[in-house]
Amino acid sequence: MARDAMTDAPEPQATLAHTAQRSAREMWASDRASHALGMTLERIGPGEAVMAMPVREDMTNGHGICHGGFIFTLADSAFAFACNSHGQRTVAQHCAVTFIRPVMGGELLRAHAVERSRQGRGGIYDVTVRDGGGETVAEFRGHSRTIAGRLAGEG
Repeated sequence: MARDAMTDAPEPQATLAHTAQRSAREMWASDRASHALGMTLERIGPGEAVMAMPVREDMTNGHGICHGGFIFTLADSAFAFACNSHGQRTVAQHCAVTFIRPVMGGELLRAHAVERSRQGRGGIYDVTVRDGGGETVAEFRGHSRTIAGRLAGEG
């Protein structure tokens, strides 16, 4: 749980949610890659994000299945929104993905990113990517690193 630095009391949940929403709006406005791939940001909260992406035919590989790079990119985008939800500018330091099952063109994928740990300048986030039927297609773990600057005029 986040704490207020001045009082060492827990920050009100409404303030945390507001920061997450403002940060997401600022990032979304400039996120040309996610827009170009047809992604949508479905939910944002402190340390959490859900993004969706339709798998277009031009995203399939020589086997006729969704290229893993697109699945990774969806998970990475959800990770980015989750780790930036605290208002601090944050980037990926290390990421790994495990593909569990193939995805065909025409499917709608959802990536749910959840914060597992955030200490100092580092964080760990898990992202589960599911198909339209709710079946898990990939698991992603991202390690974040905060950098200079704040989002949305926070702080």
